[in-house]
Amino acid sequence: MTDLICVAGLRVTRSGRDLLHDVDLTVRAGEHWALLGPNGAGKSTLLAVLGATSHPTAGSVDLLGRRLGRVDVRALRERIGHVDPRHRMLAPLTVFETVLTGVTGTTDLMMRWEPTSAQQDQARQHIRDVGLEARLDARWPVLSQGERGRTLIARALMAEPELLLLDEPATGLDVAAREHLLEIIDALRARHPTLGSVMVTHHLEDLPASTSHALLLRDGRVVARGPAETVITSAAVSDAFAFPLAISRAGGRWHARRAG
Repeated sequence: MTDLICVAGLRVTRSGRDLLHDVDLTVRAGEHWALLGPNGAGKSTLLAVLGATSHPTAGSVDLLGRRLGRVDVRALRERIGHVDPRHRMLAPLTVFETVLTGVTGTTDLMMRWEPTSAQQDQARQHIRDVGLEARLDARWPVLSQGERGRTLIARALMAEPELLLLDEPATGLDVAAREHLLEIIDALRARHPTLGSVMVTHHLEDLPASTSHALLLRDGRVVARGPAETVITSAAVSDAFAFPLAISRAGGRWHARRAG
């Protein structure tokens, strides 16, 4: 299988402090990784490096076959979809318009830019795929948090990415909206079998059943890494969070509670 991400000996230092150190990670096409760990563990820092928006202090990072530091990161970012619920909108665009900004990689529609009919058809298809066809003309300010998250997934798909990064996509969602979002992500992964993805979350309950691998971080170091069923265990997760936790799995989904 094709390596989408190959990280070796990664260290990220900011203001004299190591935010990540000695991190190794390989993500292959069709794999869906979870990045787990407490606040300050280094998850967001690692995701920024994987999205080519931050550079390592030491070590090597190969993304989609190109090494950071030897490639035009703007061209690289066009092949990486990024879903962040904190995405900043500058104008009250409709769902359709927001998804189309995924073509240009901007936060607003570019002046004098007109999408082709094929791009418009593609946007409508992605909107259907995330279950928002009835909200095509709804504007960003009136969308629920769950609808915004699904809109951003459709937007990220416009670039036909090989790698999809999801930064806590279930943030701020109620239980029903979270379950709907995770169903969408599972279905998306099934429709695109060569797509690789990395999802950051604090909560095991926010992981889709399609999660195949996991990496646990604590204080910038890797606690455990590998297939999800061997990593998301009571012992490893308790170690990462420095708290006694009992992990269970039912219907392909994980749950955590205090041990004892």
